[in-house]
Amino acid sequence: MKTVLITGCSSGYGLETARHFHAQGWRVVATMRTPHADLLPDDSRMLVLPLDVTRPDSIAAALERSGPIDVLINNAGLGLFGAFEATPMATVREIFDTNTFGTMAMTQAVIPQLRARGAGVIVNVTSSATLAPMPLVAAYTASKTAIEGFTASLAHELATFDIAVKLVEPGYAPTTHFAANGEARMRGLITEAYAPFAQRFFDALSTVQAVTREQDVAEAAWRAANDTTGRLHYPAGADAVALAARRVA
Repeated sequence: MKTVLITGCSSGYGLETARHFHAQGWRVVATMRTPHADLLPDDSRMLVLPLDVTRPDSIAAALERSGPIDVLINNAGLGLFGAFEATPMATVREIFDTNTFGTMAMTQAVIPQLRARGAGVIVNVTSSATLAPMPLVAAYTASKTAIEGFTASLAHELATFDIAVKLVEPGYAPTTHFAANGEARMRGLITEAYAPFAQRFFDALSTVQAVTREQDVAEAAWRAANDTTGRLHYPAGADAVALAARRVA
């Protein structure tokens, strides 16, 4: 039985991915800052653990309790909408601490056990904002684009140990409540000068029909974890797939 450790499982992509891997018969270590075991199946193949990816002690404690793993899915992340001009640098650093440095820290902590075993997969969840620029998410996009470059380079570095490193790139997913989850962080980031532009952008988003569902991301993560072809990019959701095809073209 294989084991997957997934970060950021309290809602959205992480929660659905944990459920999906469990349904496929895997042992799942579902981690989140504040554990909610009632969200997931209660059986011997599901272990819910506290984990804050910005704290080395929390990472170490979670890995000690999880036992050996076969796949790491770095899904934990913070969202941010707002005009970059109005975004405090402290907020930018907060976004990078989780989205970028948290992913790197988890990856670095897991590599030794995978290298010793000569097998394993690391899946990093980014965003379709890395495939096509969007306004009002400059800091968020930067944090995810950094992980795209990090993952592409690391894939070469770890291939010599038969460790695969993959990217899952979700599209726009309105049901994940991306903005609502960071409401306090985003308060005041749409200033009066940017309000008309922001309203036009939000109006345009509301008409988008090809969007991403949580299940799309779970299925993409599953494919990435099990694909042995050496593929790096796994767009998730109809909109992300279309953007990825345009990038290739």
